[in-house]
Parts: sequence; structure tokens; C-alpha cells
Amino acid sequence: MELTTLQTLNLAILVLFVGKWLNSRFGFLRRYNIPEPVSGGLPVCVLTWLLFLVSGKEIGFSLESRDTLLVYFFAGIGLNSDFKTLLKGGIPLLILLAATIGYMFLQNFTGVGVAKMLGLDPAVGVLGGTTSLIGGHGTAIAWTPTFRDQYGIANASEIGVACATFGLVLASLMGGPIANLLITRHKLEPKVLEQPDVGVAHEQEQTSINLYSILNSWLALNLSIGLGIGIQEGLQETGIRQLDLPLFVCCLFGGILLTNFVPKLMPKARWPAGSRSLALISDLALGMFLAMSLMSLQLWTLAGVAGPILGIVGAQFVVAFLFALLVIFRLMGRDYEAAVVCSGFGGISLGATPTAMANMTAVAKRYGAAHKAFIIVPLVCGFFVDLANAIIINLFLDWFG
Repeated sequence: MELTTLQTLNLAILVLFVGKWLNSRFGFLRRYNIPEPVSGGLPVCVLTWLLFLVSGKEIGFSLESRDTLLVYFFAGIGLNSDFKTLLKGGIPLLILLAATIGYMFLQNFTGVGVAKMLGLDPAVGVLGGTTSLIGGHGTAIAWTPTFRDQYGIANASEIGVACATFGLVLASLMGGPIANLLITRHKLEPKVLEQPDVGVAHEQEQTSINLYSILNSWLALNLSIGLGIGIQEGLQETGIRQLDLPLFVCCLFGGILLTNFVPKLMPKARWPAGSRSLALISDLALGMFLAMSLMSLQLWTLAGVAGPILGIVGAQFVVAFLFALLVIFRLMGRDYEAAVVCSGFGGISLGATPTAMANMTAVAKRYGAAHKAFIIVPLVCGFFVDLANAIIINLFLDWFG
């Protein structure tokens, strides 16, 4: 049974309502900053799995609109990014990138080690490492022919998708508790109480916006996306594979360029950077994207490989949690921004860029804005890490394949 685009969108909206109700009803969900799309999306995917077990019917979703929502979200992040903030993020960005690359080696060593303990081919450990976790579903699927044809792993696709799926769920649940633990233990708070980059603070959810503030933000987002498409096409024309960036990264750059030049060229224009209307649109786009991603997980497809995969991903969860807590937090400065980055690292390490951003959004809406974190995390996990991952996967396959 396949739900249409309209039915999928309507269900995603209901998922967000359910997530908000669950977070308000169960204090531990809000205390540990579990994103509302996660609270509502996971029960839906469990229900579709139970329906499959009872009736044998598979439920599919039309997800064409999902990627568009992701593009809107990152365009909004770009519109809130002035050059001054970017310059401040330069050194922390390099530190986070170096730490993340170091962690990628650790993640693959962990995967290979657990695979050997379980009597599996070491290449399965690489597949259950950065290929499917930091890489996500797309990277796992892209590398499937290599693992299948060159290393003899016949069910490489199932293993990769299973690891990526379990990783996505754990990443969605890990970031908030990490930040809550760090913020509570070290009594951290933002240096300045500002409008969050995404959404509004929980105590300000009944905020005042109007039709034209929404239209103003929407227009700026569309201009950023248009410029992002132009940037992507220009980079593709160079023919350099390393410059073939994902559209959401190009739209992030498009928003950054517009927000740093348009207000100077048109000082009378009511530019929406930092506005509540832009924050709410970004929150809506991210929430809908993550709700659609989680509610559409087909858990019944993972049954055949669940046992060994749970062993590998479980070990990866422990390593990622400890690495964020003991390494990332210290390297990033042991302050509030560092705690928010750690919540995002939970998404980087086991999930995907949107998961990292959702984790940070849940924290920022509770405690306060963290502008630097919202710039450096997507740049690290949406661009640099993908380039490094291809090299690291090949290295480990040469060593252990």
C-alpha cells in the first residue's frame, strides 16, 4: 500500500502533533531534548512494522517533497549566518573536522573488531562503520556493488541499509541526552540570550508573526535556493568530482552570500535574518523532513540481518557517546556551544546531517541559541566528511578486505 504525496505530508503533520503531545505528556522526552519528530515518528514506524507482521501488507510513502524541505532548512541556516560568525567558527570548524576524521578511523576499527568477534568478514565491519553510519543510507547503497562484487558480501545492501537505519534511530535519541548531561553537570548557558536559528524558545511558542513577515522570509529562502542551484550547476560544469556538492550545501552557501551582501546593497530592505518567521519556517521544514524520514522506516526489511547488526551498531553507539562526551566537548571549548556541538555530533557519528541539526535544534529551543554550532556542524558533516569518507573506506578495505 503506497501513500500519495498529500497523504504522506498529512501524516507527517500528524506525527509532529503526536510528537509535541508526547513530549508535553512525558517529561523525560523533553528533559533529554528528544526532538518532537523523533517522538512522533518512531511510534508510527513501529506501527507499520506491527501491521506488516499481522497482515503481511507493506506500507510505502511518497517522499518526493522530503528533499525539498531539507533544502529549505539549510537555506534558512545560511540566511542566519553573517561573515563575522563564520570567521569565529573558522578554528573550531577545523578542530571539529580533525576530531571527526580521527573518530572515523575509530569507528571503522570498532566495526572491524566487532565483526571479527562475531565471526564475520572484516569487510562487514567496514560496511557497519563509516560506510553506513557516518555515510548514511546513500553512501551504503552507493558502495553496495563494491562490497558485493569485490569482497563477496552477497547481502551487502541489506547489511548497509540495516546499519544506517539502526544508526539513524540511535542518533536521533543520543544527541539530546549528551547535551543535557553536559549542560547540567557543568552548569552551562548561552553567553547571550538570542533568537534560536531554528524554531523559538519553548516559553515563546506563542510568538507574533504576520503574513508579510512569512512572505518576506519565504522569498529570501527561494532566492537562496535559486542561487544554490546556480552554484551547484556551476561547480558541476568544472567536471571536478570533488566539487559536486549536495544541493543542500550549495543552498547553505547561497543563503550565506545573500545575507551578507543584500542588506549592504539594499539597506532599506527588511531582510529576514534572525527573524522569528524565518526560524519558524526552518523549524517546520526540518521537523517535516525528519518526521517523514522516521515514519517511513521499513523495519521488516531488517529482520534477516538484525542480530549481528545490532551487535555492531550497539558497540558503535557506546563508542560515539563516549567520544562526544570525553573528546569533542573538551576540544570544542567546554562551553555551551561545545555542548550543542556534541548533540550534533551524535547525529554526525551515527545518523545524518538532518539528524544532527534536529538534535541541536531541540537543545537550542530549550536552552538558547548556538549560532556557531549551527554553522560548523553542517559544513563538517555535509561536505568535508563525505570527501574524507571515500578515502577512509578504501584504506580500510585495502587493510582488512
